[in-house]
Amino acid sequence: MKCARRRRVPRTPWQQDWWRPAVAVPSPNHGPRPAGAVPTLVVLHSISLPPGRYGGEAVERLFTNRLDPRAHPSFAALEGLEVSAHFVIRRGGTVQQYVGVERRAWHAGRSSWRGRDNCNDYSVGLELEGLEGRCFSASQYRVLARLLPQLAQRWTTLREVVGHEHVAPGRKRDPGPGFDWRRLARRLRGSGLKVWPEP
Repeated sequence: MKCARRRRVPRTPWQQDWWRPAVAVPSPNHGPRPAGAVPTLVVLHSISLPPGRYGGEAVERLFTNRLDPRAHPSFAALEGLEVSAHFVIRRGGTVQQYVGVERRAWHAGRSSWRGRDNCNDYSVGLELEGLEGRCFSASQYRVLARLLPQLAQRWTTLREVVGHEHVAPGRKRDPGPGFDWRRLARRLRGSGLKVWPEP
């Protein structure tokens, strides 16, 4: 007697609004999106603490409100700051997720895109471990090419990928001239996401 084979059910890369491949590090720095608001925009940032130093736990501590402002002179200006992106991509390609995508993470601050203010309301914030003006790693581009299309498949309202410098010009400069927008655009062909500035 032959036994029926179990049909394999494809495993979604998402557990609700958390990306399974990411390391979950829940942050308290988020809130509900306004009624009717859906994510239409991905905002790319860069971060390193102290500036230009990679690795360590300072970014994680900042996004979970545990950063000691006395641990480094540059941390003093961050005291009391409540901020977090949805995702952080480390130099080696490890991804941390701090806020579920359905929630409004506090990452963009005072911002506007295409005449619409308060980008936090309708965006996904993604931090790249790095420093504006410097290059990013091949591993980070590979992870972006994997994560961004999966975001767009799960949230079909997502349309564009921009930098923090584009939604807060004059106030912010990240990810900066070291980020290769052409390279990202090539990797995202066919994903339905439009990269700005357009190559």
